[in-house]
Parts: sequence; C-alpha cells; structure tokens
Amino acid sequence: MLTALIMAGGRGTRFWPASTEEKPKQFLNLIGNRTMIQETVHRLLPLIGLENIFICTDKKYKNICLEQLPELPERNIILEPTGRNTAPCILLSTSYINQIYENTNIIVLPSDHQINDETEFLAVLSDANEYVESNSDSIVTIGITPNRPETGYGYINFSRTNEIINSHEIKKVKRFVEKPNEFVAQQYLDDGHYLWNAGMFMFNANFMKTQYKLYANETYKIIGSIPEITSSNYYNELEKNYSKCESISVDFAIMEKTDKLYVIPADFGWDDIGGWKALKRYIKVDNNQNVIKGNVVIDNSKNNIIYSTNKPIILLDAEDLFVIETDERVVVGKKESLSKVHELRNK
Repeated sequence: MLTALIMAGGRGTRFWPASTEEKPKQFLNLIGNRTMIQETVHRLLPLIGLENIFICTDKKYKNICLEQLPELPERNIILEPTGRNTAPCILLSTSYINQIYENTNIIVLPSDHQINDETEFLAVLSDANEYVESNSDSIVTIGITPNRPETGYGYINFSRTNEIINSHEIKKVKRFVEKPNEFVAQQYLDDGHYLWNAGMFMFNANFMKTQYKLYANETYKIIGSIPEITSSNYYNELEKNYSKCESISVDFAIMEKTDKLYVIPADFGWDDIGGWKALKRYIKVDNNQNVIKGNVVIDNSKNNIIYSTNKPIILLDAEDLFVIETDERVVVGKKESLSKVHELRNK
C-alpha cells in the first residue's frame, strides 16, 4: 500500500506580509485559485486516495487544514505540539501512519511546491513505489534535473544506475551536499551527476524506523515512548515529550548517514517557489514585464511586482517597484530589495 505524508508546518517567512504566523504560505493561493496545500493534495488523488493522504502540521493549523480540506478525514491530520524540524516530524508521522496502515510505503512531500507536469510527477512516484515494494530496505529520494547553476538548493550526487523501471533510472546516492556558491553550482551542472534536492522521498515505514534507531536513536526512543494513537493519553504524552526531540532536519539525521539511499532523476517542472520573485515564473506578465496578481490597474509602468489580496491598487508612472497588499498592511519598495522584505517581519 502507498500512503502520502505532506509536511505543512512551515512558516513561509519569505512571503511576508502575505504569509503570516497565523496563515503561512502553504495555506495561500499565491498562484492559482487553490491554496498550495490544496494543490498538493489534489495532484496526488489519481494515485493515492484521500483516506491515505496524511498532513503533519502545527497544532495551531488544525482548523485551517479542516477548513481548506473538508473531505480529508480528521484522523489524517497529525499534530505537532511544537516545531522540531523535519526529522522528528517524519518519525512521528511514520509511527502514526504505520499504526493505521501497517508496513505501508510512505511518500513524503512538502506542502508548498509547484509542479507543472503532474502526469510525469505521478509516474515517478509510481515507479519509486514499485522499487520500494521490491527493495523494502531502501529509501528513494526524488532529485530534480538542474537546468541552471542554482545556489538556493541543496544537491544530490549520484553514481551508478541500480535499476530501470518504466524508463526511470534508480541511481545510488553518493552524498548529499549543501547549498553551493555560484562557482560550485556551475561545476555541479557541468559534471552531470548532481540533482537538486527537492525534499521528496519514499520508504517503507518499518524500514525507516530501523534507520532512526541506528542514526537518530534519542529521537527514536522519545517517539517510541509515546503511547499508541488510540490511547486516551496519546496527545498529553506527545505534548510532554515531543519538545525533547533534537531539532534537526531529516537530511542531517538520516539521509547523510544511511547507505540505503537511492534517487530517481526527474524532470516534471518542479519549483519550491521560495520568494516573491518566483511569482514571475508562474503568473502571466504584461507587455511591460509587470507581474500582477489581484485587483490591480497599471498605467505607464514597467518591471513591477504587484500583489493584492483585496483592495484595488493603482500604479502610475512607476518602474522597478514591488507593492504587496494584505488585509493588515501594504509594503512598498524597490524590486531589488524584495528578497529582504521578510526581514521586516521581526521589526
């Protein structure tokens, strides 16, 4: 059986002021009509039924998950008492899902990424699942074939091809590498044996628990001490113990240590939409290179990014500006400073 775990506890700080502590990026419709978490769930449905899709999120976002995904069973929302990074989140969720669907395969996905070719995306997931079905002692990550020397992503360095399933190669992972500088990123691109780390991977639930026992034993013991989800004191014990877990990413805790890691090179139009400038890749620009979302009128203006959630915005004789309007505030500045907008959040 195949199940999905969507991680939805992030704060989306780079999309402030639209993304806030109360309603972060994954619950916004930054590009289309659906919110990002709705899109993530919707694209899985041809392969995985809604009853087999789980969402792990901060307890404060339970109600907004139920509001945006009303057909999702409430039991499929896994609540974190506090954020402890991806390693504890994934083990907690794996244990939770495994109590409902024993020995299941789980595909782990972020809640806020863009995927353009959904047919190819599902084909990659299906072939990864086929591989894990036959090789249950493996973790298969999905690497994105790079098309530019990107400094904002981590990379996966691969070696030999282990198997081919329906034209998709399953390659052995040599190592994970952190975000490079531009010179090194160009070297990775030229080398041809590096992929972008998209934070998507698949594993058998029971096997993944053994990897935590080997490489993240303290977290394994803490999560293992929490009673079963059917217990009346499950959440009380979770509240008491979860914060004791080390706050660490699954890449550092497991992926960089295990020798059971494989990767499928994939190309399905992936983007993590990391900040405001990324909107230009997905929102139609006008003839003057203005990126416009919402109720906006522009006159004699060019190279601007204008985002309105409600109030009308009128821009006259303006160039190289950004204007972001939300119910609570309007932020305006030079487009060259857009990457620094999230720094204002703490001020």
